[in-house]
Amino acid sequence: MPQLPGTDLAVSDLCFGGNVFGWTADAPTSFAVLDRFLDAVEPQPAFVDTSESYGNGASEQILGDWMAARGVRDRIVVATKASRMDKEHPLAAGEIRTAAEQSLRRLQTDRIDLYYAHYDDETTPLEETLTAFDELVQAGKVRYVAASNYSAARLTEARETAQRLGVTGYVALQTHYNLMERAGYEGELRDAVRDQGIGTLPYFALAKGFLTGKYRAGEQVDSPRAKGASAYVGERGDRVLTALGEIARVHQVPMPAVALRWLADQPTVVAPIASGRSVEQLADLLPMRDLVLTDAERKALDDASAP
Repeated sequence: MPQLPGTDLAVSDLCFGGNVFGWTADAPTSFAVLDRFLDAVEPQPAFVDTSESYGNGASEQILGDWMAARGVRDRIVVATKASRMDKEHPLAAGEIRTAAEQSLRRLQTDRIDLYYAHYDDETTPLEETLTAFDELVQAGKVRYVAASNYSAARLTEARETAQRLGVTGYVALQTHYNLMERAGYEGELRDAVRDQGIGTLPYFALAKGFLTGKYRAGEQVDSPRAKGASAYVGERGDRVLTALGEIARVHQVPMPAVALRWLADQPTVVAPIASGRSVEQLADLLPMRDLVLTDAERKALDDASAP
């Protein structure tokens, strides 16, 4: 069972991305997907990621309604974020306190397991941001805090600031990383994560749906992610999809499961974040949990996706 380094936070080996709740999945569909996800990952805690900004709070509300209706809060690891939205200083102390209280109310819980700074806020001193997060931890409203979309330099500065102040530091990084997006992470950012002994939770793990294999040159797909996925169509994308397809056929699993397993196997990665707007789409992700790739298969994917 994966565990965030330096914490007692055990999580499922797949983190379900709640950005679809209230967007491409209505409440009844979201409930069905969450029911299936919880059933599939047990006895691991079901790790679910959301944000105050997803659907302007709708995602948190749906997740909170589901946990309350099912009585399963203690079986869920809830991650949410203090987001930019229309705030002038999104990581100022007052904004963090207000955001956390609103998220707790929508989630219908007394604590957030992992609370992110969704984006860096260079208009607010790190001392103020980290002290505000630490106050939430000391009050028992947040268990651990983490960073999302931070550069290597700012991640390092945040760690040094937390140590100097004697306050809670970031235990994880959420960042854009997948087979099609490697260069931005596999360098100084990964080095910073490794040096600090924290874990990575990659979002857009399926490259906005491209790694499902649905998006190919000349094909039209009715999906809100189609435009983003189309950016990967081309020679390199074809190589990656071909490699994924060959490995998926050998193991008799869906292509998304192979892409997620490759990502989960990367150094510093704790659990990839992926979502599905239906139970059927979720079914394509779940086989990653039991999939074991050979060294040769991982190398084939490394070579096909080389930046």
